[in-house]
Parts: sequence; structure tokens; C-alpha cells
Amino acid sequence: MQQEHKNLNIVFFDGVCNFCNTTVDTIYKRNKTKDIYYASLQSEFANSFLKEHSIDSTDLDTIIYYSGEKFYFRSDAILQLSKKLSGPHKLLPAFLVVPKFLRDGVYSWIAKNRYKFWGKKETCRIPTAEEKQQFLG
Repeated sequence: MQQEHKNLNIVFFDGVCNFCNTTVDTIYKRNKTKDIYYASLQSEFANSFLKEHSIDSTDLDTIIYYSGEKFYFRSDAILQLSKKLSGPHKLLPAFLVVPKFLRDGVYSWIAKNRYKFWGKKETCRIPTAEEKQQFLG
């Protein structure tokens, strides 16, 4: 395992998806402690790190959250991640009581339609100078 990344909180996201990038912007702004790092699923870092853990980095229909040496996918990723955010987002973990198959059903529907609803970029997101230290790869 890549020891230097072992204890990090990392969000893996579709770097060309407008909705995903807006979500990353929100997470970045609401994570006051700046202890969450980001990597586009299209990056070499994501490919290497996820492959090391036998996770398919080519599945762009999911967000992956790595925290405490554990991986969370889809709605679990969003709800676990929201625990680290300020403001009303901190209340999202209450939805963990909703059965996973329902949460992931809604998540999958949004994921399948995200390009149609919000569009996509030609290339992956380029972090601003301020964000650069939080982005891996």
C-alpha cells in the first residue's frame, strides 16, 4: 500500500462531469479542516491507487470515498463524506437509515443521467492555485 496515502481522506470523482465537479467544489468549501483530498478517476494516481486495492477505476458512474483505510461507494460515499462537512450537509448522514438499495437506486439514476442533465467538460478539472495542494495526481 502507498503508505503516504494510508491515512488520508480521498474523494475519487469523474473529472469531466460538471455535476461531479460542482459536488467537489461544495465539498472543498464545506470541509473547513481541509483534510479531504481529491483525485479524478481518470488520473494516473486514481488508476494506480485503486488498482492496488482491486477496485475498477474505469467505472465513472460512482464516487469513491477512501477514509480510515476503508472504501465507500455511491450513496455510502456521499453520506460518509458529509460527516466531515460544515453547514446543512452535516445532516445528510441521517439518510443512512434509508435502505441502501433505495439510496443507491436514486444515486445510480442520477449517475446515469448526469451528462444529459449537467453536461461534461472536454478535459478533466484543473485545480486552482488554492486547491492544488488538496488534489492528488
